[in-house]
Amino acid sequence: MTNQPHNSEFTPSKEGLGDRIEHTRDELGRSVEALAAKADAQAQAAKEKAADAKDQAMDAAADAKDQARDLQARAVQKASAVTEQAADVVQDKTPDPVLDGAERVATRAWANRAPLIGIGAALLVVLLVRRGRGRK
Repeated sequence: MTNQPHNSEFTPSKEGLGDRIEHTRDELGRSVEALAAKADAQAQAAKEKAADAKDQAMDAAADAKDQARDLQARAVQKASAVTEQAADVVQDKTPDPVLDGAERVATRAWANRAPLIGIGAALLVVLLVRRGRGRK
């Protein structure tokens, strides 16, 4: 500390000290308010930035979903066209007697589908039992 004389001229009064303390408190309060406002503004800016980033991500995800849906639709159309083309080629290359026989078999199978379903179910059970025994 500095060595100042202790005369009444340099020694503040209780009233003067109170005024200085009150003034210092006011300055400190304003400083704290300014810092709080600055921090709040920064937090608000960060929130807005995060919201913008979220919106951009949502838009990008929606665009990607639309593109994937379009690609899937085109792939299904292409597969359907290839399937039709393959069916046409098979039908053109298959002799008529074979086609007639296949049609007769399909008609009989459809008319007698109950026994065929039973045979298929029994075959499935046998395969599942054999598979289950093979694991043990």
